Amino acid sequence: MKTYSVNKTRFKGEITESLSDDLWKEAILLNDFSQPWREEPMQETSFMAMHTDSHLYLRYKVKERNLIIYDNYQTKRDIVRSDRVEIFLRQDPGLNRYYCLEVDPNGAVLDFSATHYRTFDDDWTWPKGHLFTKGTILDDGYLLDMIISMESLNDLGLIKDNALEVGLYRADTEVLPDADNPDGDFKWITWVDPKTKEPDFHVPTSFGRLQLMND
Repeated sequence: MKTYSVNKTRFKGEITESLSDDLWKEAILLNDFSQPWREEPMQETSFMAMHTDSHLYLRYKVKERNLIIYDNYQTKRDIVRSDRVEIFLRQDPGLNRYYCLEVDPNGAVLDFSATHYRTFDDDWTWPKGHLFTKGTILDDGYLLDMIISMESLNDLGLIKDNALEVGLYRADTEVLPDADNPDGDFKWITWVDPKTKEPDFHVPTSFGRLQLMND
């Protein structure tokens, strides 16, 4: 299983405050993403993570030449129309229960729980006060910062042996869904290639491990 080491920081800021750029220098850069289902060149995606005793800090940096954000959200599910990054966190290898966060460049969140195969509960939400997101639009893409409390990760049964099993993904929007093309057109980007014929992140083979390092 692919493994990324999450370094520990002694950051003491407020829980809704992102890590400073100086502190992110302590993190390991992960840019081992691929675009298994498309042959054309892939726009760059990178990921970093840090943790404290109380919180997990995540940062995606995305290069994007044509940023697309749907401008008429009616429900949180409408976020699937936009460019976005995603993280899935599973309780068990068989995906009997896992949790999904899909976040657009402005920080809007689609959160839902799921069971295998593709049974989604959109009424579920991440515990209130335990998830914070911040999107920053850049000239050449966007940054997406996420902060998740360790309390919520433990309560959801996601930390085992000081590690999290996660999928790290990106949806690069080419064409927005509409009445004539309800699926739109996306380039699907992933840390772990699930080896599926068609794009699919909701399979056990798309997950890797975040190992929480001690001092």
